Amino acid sequence: MDEKKNLETKYSPKEFEEKIYKNWEEKGYFTPKVDLNKKAYTIIMPPPNITGKLHLGHALDNTLQDMIIRFKRMQGYNALWLPGEDHASIATEVKVENELLKKGIKKKEIGREAFLEKVWEWTDEYRDSIRSQIKKMGCSVDFTRESFTMDERLNKAVKHVFVKLYNEGLIYQGNRITNWCPKCVTAISDAEMEHKEQQGNFWHIRYPLVGTDKFLEIATTRPETMLGDTAVAVNPRDERYNDIVGKMLLLPLVNREIPIIADEYVDMEFGTGAVKITPAHDPNDYEVGKRHNLKEIKIMDDKGHINEFGGKYQGLERYEARKAIVEDLKSEGYLVNIKEHVHNVGFHDRCGTVVEPIISKQWYVKMESLAAPAVKAVKDGETKFIPERFEKTYYNWMENIQDWCISRQLWWGHRIPVWYCECGEITVSEETVSFCPKCGSNNLKQDSDVLDTWFSSALWPFSTLGWPEKTEDLEYFYPTDTLVTGYDIIFFWVARMVFSGIHNLGEVPFKNVFIHGMVRDSEGRKMSKSLGNGVDPLEVIDEYGADALRFMLVTGNAPGNDIRFYPERVESARNFANKIWNASRFVMMNLDEDLMKEYKDSKEYTLADRWILSKMNSLIKEVTENMDKFELGIALQKVYDFIWIEFCDWYIELVKPILYGEDKKQKATTLNVLKKVLTVSLQLLHPVMPFITEEIYIHLDSDYESITISSFPEYQESLADDKAETQMTYIVEGIRSLRNVRAEMNVIRSRKTKVLAYVLDEAKEAFDNGKTYFEKLASVSEVEIIKDKENLPENLVSLVVKGGELFIPLLDLVDKEKELERLNKEKDKLESEIERTKKKLSNERFVSKAPESVVEEEKVKGEKYKSMLEAILLRIESLN
Repeated sequence: MDEKKNLETKYSPKEFEEKIYKNWEEKGYFTPKVDLNKKAYTIIMPPPNITGKLHLGHALDNTLQDMIIRFKRMQGYNALWLPGEDHASIATEVKVENELLKKGIKKKEIGREAFLEKVWEWTDEYRDSIRSQIKKMGCSVDFTRESFTMDERLNKAVKHVFVKLYNEGLIYQGNRITNWCPKCVTAISDAEMEHKEQQGNFWHIRYPLVGTDKFLEIATTRPETMLGDTAVAVNPRDERYNDIVGKMLLLPLVNREIPIIADEYVDMEFGTGAVKITPAHDPNDYEVGKRHNLKEIKIMDDKGHINEFGGKYQGLERYEARKAIVEDLKSEGYLVNIKEHVHNVGFHDRCGTVVEPIISKQWYVKMESLAAPAVKAVKDGETKFIPERFEKTYYNWMENIQDWCISRQLWWGHRIPVWYCECGEITVSEETVSFCPKCGSNNLKQDSDVLDTWFSSALWPFSTLGWPEKTEDLEYFYPTDTLVTGYDIIFFWVARMVFSGIHNLGEVPFKNVFIHGMVRDSEGRKMSKSLGNGVDPLEVIDEYGADALRFMLVTGNAPGNDIRFYPERVESARNFANKIWNASRFVMMNLDEDLMKEYKDSKEYTLADRWILSKMNSLIKEVTENMDKFELGIALQKVYDFIWIEFCDWYIELVKPILYGEDKKQKATTLNVLKKVLTVSLQLLHPVMPFITEEIYIHLDSDYESITISSFPEYQESLADDKAETQMTYIVEGIRSLRNVRAEMNVIRSRKTKVLAYVLDEAKEAFDNGKTYFEKLASVSEVEIIKDKENLPENLVSLVVKGGELFIPLLDLVDKEKELERLNKEKDKLESEIERTKKKLSNERFVSKAPESVVEEEKVKGEKYKSMLEAILLRIESLN
């Protein structure tokens, strides 16, 4: 036998996965060249942050992408999957800063340049780690085109867009409310906030009405912010306060007069119906303040300490100030009461600090004119969401969009390309500015802030392809075809890419947005460090292999739905891989290439051959349709069922007599079918289980040197055979029923039984053609088709099957004397159990003291034993 066909006896993915990936890379299978004669298919990988290891969410995301890109590559597309990483501005800065602190090094002490050198060292290390993990997963990405959001060419794109938007009047600098982290001392985005329910308080405070002895009662969860109050608002429809709107209140402790205003924002039913307005420290108050031209008084510095506008509380940290203010309100008679209150509090997800809404001077993008075309593109179907329901999430954010804060008070990231001169001139430029265009001074300072990470990520689908240069890659691979991502970043990232692509290139960046869910633990909980329920994909791969992990992540996965991780399911996936391995070894051990070539044109198929080819053909069509609709989990389940059940459990068993027989032509014909079906099965499975399918394929003496560049199977009308499928359904169901009854009666395999078949006209041909299969797979000595059920011999076991009814002489199944002995023993045992149950239930003490459920359980047992005894007695009677 040709040595090439020798698969190792045991399936051991560690032995070949790394070797296979290295070969794929060396052969350049994942590096498409621009070819105008071929249609491109492009996926740009959502860039993982360079802050640590990839987790199961990345494993799911990458598996789905790889499944799509391998499918398209095999279909003949010039398929590009471009990988890369995100610099994750704030997350990386916090991580590196913490690492330095462990060594006693402070960021501020070493300065910006030295700190950035440390970050680049971190970046190089973790990018290497991420690359390694991507390869371990078997991802067919083009590392020759790998990108990083801080690459020089991507930085060029970032600066180009900033300057372009600024010149178009869409970027401006202004004072607005932003999410502020007092620990990291920077503005942060909504995506970097985690909301948690917290036990807090409502402090009810009296605000004196100027010129009267009356008070207006308000309630607040943040009493320290009252130092910056500039009004108290009531609802204009609230009759309780109609007569005091426009009058002044004296702000307690501060003794500053503030007006009572009317605004629809106020909920009349909540609290007292009167709300303190602090425009500089609350996003809703900020909007109210704008409507009423209220003064904005910022009472905290960047580190969350009370500033000079806080009077005697100046210098106190915000929570220290809260305690002091509450004590003073109490002592001066302004505090009415304190009520416990559970509310959502925003925390910075990187450092765990409570976020402070605060007014600050930042750079913003005007969003209204950018959002409108992006909404239209989705409504017009230029970009489609899968599943469609996620369009609502997209519209909800885009149609209520606020201006985007893009500046961050950090060192790591794309530095804002703005220079300031002492003469007051501001210069925005893609190139470094050395001289002031207004006064000629060379004493210029670049803005110290960096851009929000999402600003560079928004350009990812085209900056990675060389934009703003008109590169060959950009012309050929853009717009991309499919974005695969989670539902949690639709508005933070997906929406921003859509409007960025349209605004900068005039086209949507991708045609499809395939949304997947989150990987949760077996109890449905989100995986986190605090719960200690995270799973390292590399550990799973080390134990079970990459294919098993990938299979588990896709099986049962419906677009947009969360999935649960069960180690048992990974083990089950490995068992499936083992089944394929053993089946492939069996096929290869029986292949005879010379004989197969001699009869390669033979079409003298058996019924089993016609059936498996037809089933395979239908599978190709269904899987292709499912894949095109992004129903990846459904496609995989169909391939799994076909390989495990139809191919391994049935077809291989059905053809064994032919393989071991003397008819060379029939054997060669069946061997050719076996090899074809195995090859197609591997090709259909390859997108999700690339390693094992490659290892088997390259031992099969196939048409291509690698399965990854082989052609995806196509439906062939000539192989469709409804008649064969129908006939085999009758046979398979019949064999299965016979096996079941034999198992129930503990009949040894070597004991042959005759079968009388009373079948419908449409099933007669099937049972005629299937006699050999019944004999070999159901231990049948003879199948006799009978015309009617009259004058049937006694002691027959009857089986209703698809297409008719089967009868088996009972004594063919069992030895009469031994069976009677066994049945009588079973009868005695059941009678004993019935008597025991009867005594127990007639015991008044047991019935009165035992729990009702226990008594009921005994009654159920008694009835079950009686039913079983009746069946045994009937069997004994029939044998006698």
